[in-house]
Amino acid sequence: MTQPISISSISSISALGNSSQSVWKTYVQKARLFSTMDGDWVSCISEESEQAISSLIAENHNYKNLDRTVLLAILNGRNCLKDVKFPKGRIGINMGSSRGATGLFEVYHKQFLEREKVSPFTSPTTTLGNISSWVAQDLGIEGVTIDHSVTCSTAMHAILNGIAWLQADMADTFLVGGSEAALTPFTLAQMKALKLSATSNNVLACESMRFEKTKNSMVLAEGSAMAVLERGVSEKTKAIIAGYGFASEILEHNSSISEHADCFQKSMRHALASANLETVDVIVMHAPGTVKGDRAEKNAIDVVFERQLPLLTSNKWLLGHTFGASGMFSIELAVMMLQHNKFIENPYFSNARHLTEQLQTIMVNAVGFGGNAVSIILQKPE
Repeated sequence: MTQPISISSISSISALGNSSQSVWKTYVQKARLFSTMDGDWVSCISEESEQAISSLIAENHNYKNLDRTVLLAILNGRNCLKDVKFPKGRIGINMGSSRGATGLFEVYHKQFLEREKVSPFTSPTTTLGNISSWVAQDLGIEGVTIDHSVTCSTAMHAILNGIAWLQADMADTFLVGGSEAALTPFTLAQMKALKLSATSNNVLACESMRFEKTKNSMVLAEGSAMAVLERGVSEKTKAIIAGYGFASEILEHNSSISEHADCFQKSMRHALASANLETVDVIVMHAPGTVKGDRAEKNAIDVVFERQLPLLTSNKWLLGHTFGASGMFSIELAVMMLQHNKFIENPYFSNARHLTEQLQTIMVNAVGFGGNAVSIILQKPE
């Protein structure tokens, strides 16, 4: 890193909660957050957050036509920037989503099939660019707004973009993250078609990091997570981005990665090299709860770190998989573990080593369909 990039604020809305205090409390308590929707295990936002969405729509009549993905991002944008002072013309936003306006698209497509015509709101409200642009509108931000989808590594690629803009002095502050509200019939059907969804009758449905499992156990979740990136280190700094790496690989199947996750091997090695480190204290794995996905990532970690494995954990066993937002939820967990100097164990995996006296460095992994892997290393500020 040519100059330090710090995380000065981070927030999320999900089943974990809608404040830093409630999210951390949920992690410490380790109570599963899953419920069923038409027979499928899902992870929904809290009732308090549902009420906040209703209040948001009542506050501004324009919001009633927006997709749930966008509404979650608007709410979370307010949370993330409520204590941050910034020049509105020099702040950029890069929010992304794997699925985008899934809920609205399904509604409008159904209307089209039934009536052969749709609402004039259909096109402008179902484009992927809605998320960043509406967050900017709500916050009164005049800087650049970028949206993208790199499937499940979307939020982590937003971090990479934020780093690039800040390093190039094209912005002073960057709001980055992801938002996903894909608990819809068509999306759930897609996961079933891929045979990725959990079929357990038990609330312990997602077995992320239980490497000996023989069945896929992914649980789909909704939520938004985002962070504020700034150049330099200050009293606001919650964590420093010490290194980053990214890579892709040639795939045999468009929903899989190689047995030893070549893309992760490359991204982790690049992240270590850019941070000038040989190892880290902890890795927050992507680990979606699928048989091949979990095992491939663990294989890659074994290759890169050999016998000196860092402590390994994940959060999808508790939260579920928020697709494009998932990487930022992992970043949030990493920041909180550094702040509290407490390691959140995954109940399905027993680490061979013990917690160090002080957590200093944590690597976060994410990968999406297409083999697009990203690894970010966070460091505790001195």
